[in-house]
Amino acid sequence: MSGKKAVLNKYGFIICMFTVLAALLPGMSGCGEYEADDSRQDYGLFLGLDASDIEKVAEYSMVVIDAQYFTKEDITCLKARGCTVYSYINIGSLENFRDYYDTYSGLTLRDYENWEEEQWIDVSSVVWQEFLVSLGEELLDKEIDGFFVDNCDVYYQYPTEEIFEGLTTILEHMTEYGKPVIINGGDTYVMKYRDERGSLRQIMTGVNQECVWSRIEFATGTFSAQAKDDREYFQNYVETCKGDGLDVYLIEYTTDNALMKKIREYCRENQFRYYISDSVELD
Repeated sequence: MSGKKAVLNKYGFIICMFTVLAALLPGMSGCGEYEADDSRQDYGLFLGLDASDIEKVAEYSMVVIDAQYFTKEDITCLKARGCTVYSYINIGSLENFRDYYDTYSGLTLRDYENWEEEQWIDVSSVVWQEFLVSLGEELLDKEIDGFFVDNCDVYYQYPTEEIFEGLTTILEHMTEYGKPVIINGGDTYVMKYRDERGSLRQIMTGVNQECVWSRIEFATGTFSAQAKDDREYFQNYVETCKGDGLDVYLIEYTTDNALMKKIREYCRENQFRYYISDSVELD
């Protein structure tokens, strides 16, 4: 996730992943009538839902899902309920549960630490770039509202010009679709692009950063407050992005009421959208 130090965590990378799947879909087959509620929450990210949780999704004005596992009708239903729907798309690594895994596994670089089902992928490959263009078009055919792009941190893992140019090619294609593009993390790549190419608006419209204020302790499966140096680094990163005209989103993991208050106050002061989860599974 972070290019400053080691990757902080991976849970937020797998936003709204395949575990939503078919269990959710039957509950969405009939939209029915829906009246917008002014009390609805702002920004939601979901993992591990089933059909009984569909009303939870409708409580949010903006949701991120993995639209590869939803039909156009499902997404139309969510939008009819008042949700703006972004799709997760993983451009920098390859998961072995994807139906295209065998086709592109030869392009992988090495295992993704702590995630046995995932490997970093060579984004400089034209074959991979062309596939992502076609995948983006498939998602657009489902009438999503925007893209939530993951694993630009492949450049932190492999800081070569080839990887940098590969990411840039992919992102420039995605912005040509005319839909918002939110990059999750990717600070090392994003700041290099900003320094060398100027306006970030050429590759993204927003940034999502995990664990600015909170931290996941993988060894114990618990949460803690983020280290001061890391927090200040990420604050500077997202505030720099805001200064460049980008929308800013935060994902935090905590059950600490005092820390949640700090997160809310910080986001309100800076006009950032945020999602606070009490579960690393984002359920």
